[in-house]
Amino acid sequence: MNDYLDLAGQLMMVRLFGTELDADTDAFLRQYKVRGACLFRQNMVDAAQLGRFTAALQDAMGPQALIALDQEGGAVVRSTWVPAPPSAMALGAANDPLLARDVGAAVARAVRSLGFNWNFAPVLDLNNNPHNPVIAERSFGADPETATRIALAWMEGSESEGVACCVKHFPGHGDTHVDSHRDLPTVDKPLAELERFEFAPFRMAAATAPAVMTAHIVYPALDPDFPATMSRPILTGILRERFGYRGVIITDGMDMHAIAHRYGAGEAAVNALVAGADMVMAIGARETQVETVHAIAQAIRDGVLPLPEVEARLARLSSLAERHPAGSVAYAVEPDDHALMARAWRAGLTALKQPQRPPRGSKVRLVARGDVVSDGVSEAGVPAARIAEALGRLYEVDLVTFADAETFDWAALPQDGRFTILASTSRRRYGPHARANWRPDLHVALWNPYQALDFDAPALMTYGFAPPALEAVVAWLAGDAEAPGRCPVPGFTA
Repeated sequence: MNDYLDLAGQLMMVRLFGTELDADTDAFLRQYKVRGACLFRQNMVDAAQLGRFTAALQDAMGPQALIALDQEGGAVVRSTWVPAPPSAMALGAANDPLLARDVGAAVARAVRSLGFNWNFAPVLDLNNNPHNPVIAERSFGADPETATRIALAWMEGSESEGVACCVKHFPGHGDTHVDSHRDLPTVDKPLAELERFEFAPFRMAAATAPAVMTAHIVYPALDPDFPATMSRPILTGILRERFGYRGVIITDGMDMHAIAHRYGAGEAAVNALVAGADMVMAIGARETQVETVHAIAQAIRDGVLPLPEVEARLARLSSLAERHPAGSVAYAVEPDDHALMARAWRAGLTALKQPQRPPRGSKVRLVARGDVVSDGVSEAGVPAARIAEALGRLYEVDLVTFADAETFDWAALPQDGRFTILASTSRRRYGPHARANWRPDLHVALWNPYQALDFDAPALMTYGFAPPALEAVVAWLAGDAEAPGRCPVPGFTA
């Protein structure tokens, strides 16, 4: 059984807990020959700590270690102290493949210096659903050709710096009303529409993408019984056989509610591998990880996962690791990359309905949420006080915060002639109460651009809240920058 466990461990990526590699986890990784680890924000303190952590992981997992993170850009970044990349939709709004390539390269330089060799980006989901709760600005846009061209340029930049990409979430998470972290979405579209839209970016990326991540979504036209992550007709029939894909297929996190609330951990892992996945992201608790590795080993021993197919999976994973070796490299271009990111954020800045700049020195009222909690996928947004401080360089600012836009008394805001600016600092759309009872003079959408549709007001859209995004807004207000971006999804008119 030990030989099967050794094989099974190599087909797993695990989540780790804490900010150092403790002795128990080190022993677990070595015992089961686990070769993949994904780190999240809670595993990170600073560059020195993270460098020690990834070096210890490489030592424990060996020269073919795959050490991963989600450093997409915008709100979905894990290392928050490196130059802040714009979100995918900001780059889609800029519509400049060369700029996207430069940004992808800069992201790779930063994460490789921290010891990562695999980045779960770029997103290839086409976001044509204004109420999508989890993708939105993470998408490069809604037009298959344009969005994919920008995304693949980003990927080319990452590859040039030695970091493997992983396009996601196949076959498409852009047209969902449900976040698969919380429940199991369904995309009930006919095959012809999926072929024309959702499939298109992945079909175009199949020849070059080093890895593809699966979606925990049911597509009844493709497989009425299983989500894509566990669907052989989707992973093998479409991605492998029809698209001719030869790279690595990895599942999304198997702890997400779409999977974990419906299947046992071991059962789900085996189902995904039988469907055609090469690696299972077993990022639950240690007990779940142990259950997963034993279930995979049992499936190999019983022939449910035939040994030749297992060896083919291991070969694909080894090839990925050999082409993108783990280990940190010196990062000497950080100032240049900060300047690049600032330029990229400005290039995506988008105006809607001809917003006006209040004169410098004006009295303005800034209205924003009081909290900036993370939604579990993204980092926490920018605090209202920080926005007020930035605007305070230009104006006399009165800050008003609210806890819940649907219970806030919008009519109680003073009618004293101040220029009112609403700053939206979360991904959640506004509800009917807020939309019906107030209209700002200027809406600064610092996260989800679709929020700009919730009020009949001029808007400035950044597609993200990182410091250079806020600086781009201040530069626009000061008259030192324009808003050249064009929103790459339907429903927006200048």
